[in-house]
Amino acid sequence: MNIYKKIGIILLLFSNFSCSKNEDKILPERRNLTESVYSSAIVQPDSLYRVYSAVAGLLEKNLVDEGELVSKNQALIQVINNAPKLNMQNAKFALDLAKEKYNGTAAILNGIKDEIDAAQITLKNDSINYYRQKNLWEQNIGSKVEYDAKKLHYELSQNKLKLVKNTYDRTEKELQTAVKQANNSYQTSLIVNKDFTVKSAINGKVYALYKEPGEIVNTMEALAAVGSASDFILELLVDEVDIVKIAVGQKILITLDAYRGEVFTGKVSKIYPQKDERNQTFTIEALFDNPPETLYPGLSGEANIIISKKEEALTIPKSYIVDDTKVITDDGVIGITIGLQNMEFVEILSGITEDTYVHKPKE
Repeated sequence: MNIYKKIGIILLLFSNFSCSKNEDKILPERRNLTESVYSSAIVQPDSLYRVYSAVAGLLEKNLVDEGELVSKNQALIQVINNAPKLNMQNAKFALDLAKEKYNGTAAILNGIKDEIDAAQITLKNDSINYYRQKNLWEQNIGSKVEYDAKKLHYELSQNKLKLVKNTYDRTEKELQTAVKQANNSYQTSLIVNKDFTVKSAINGKVYALYKEPGEIVNTMEALAAVGSASDFILELLVDEVDIVKIAVGQKILITLDAYRGEVFTGKVSKIYPQKDERNQTFTIEALFDNPPETLYPGLSGEANIIISKKEEALTIPKSYIVDDTKVITDDGVIGITIGLQNMEFVEILSGITEDTYVHKPKE
């Protein structure tokens, strides 16, 4: 190998080494920096809720179809159970009987009224006989035995009339109470029977029907899902380490898998305070500023919640940070204070300047 070829090889190696060294160190740069919190996103109808039956039985018929618009209090599902219907009939029979006893043709009070009338007639006769005998006795006419007998009959008639009247009052109250109790039982049976028709709580759309006719219904399993037909929200899951940075009203950038290449904006509208212990996340609701024309429940995507922004921040790539608090410079390892950060860059608040070369740590 001649001398010129050797020199060429040396120069080539030196050039590669120099380029490699220059690529491993950079100067901090000024840039506009936005810090955000990443979250998964699911589209859901506003006011979405699961529909349950208040009673158990068999699903007789779904009265609406999936995708159908419904109004508040519209019947959605019919559940059947023979026992409540029989109870309602028995309650109606008991109510009719109680009313008949109180004020019907065979009313018990009518019989007691007849006894009162008879007692009043007897009292009137005994009163006349007593006072006639009393007048005679005061004139020393008649015997003491006759006087005492008339007086006794008169007193017994008074007591009998008072007793029958008390019986009437007591029986009337008992019958009134019986009618009220029977009516309450009947009204309760009507309510229970009415509960077998499951109705919508809102004006909206039926998004799902979970059971078919003939299936068993209980109070623990949902029968349908109903939500707003026009308004949609975003459900975001935020890690517990980031939740303290979130506030209602913060701007959100949203991408949906169904609308690739488009970025939508929105705002945080609600923060649920209860943490999901299963995945250590908090649920956040957000609203679109201008939603896509077509949305369906369950559409998924990603969201970035804007925490803060800063213009002309002094930044370096995150990959140049050592142990989150240091950088390697020409003068060795230097401690730094960091500020805002995103997925790529971090703001430098102190420790180095725009003229400080920062080396990339070895892998």
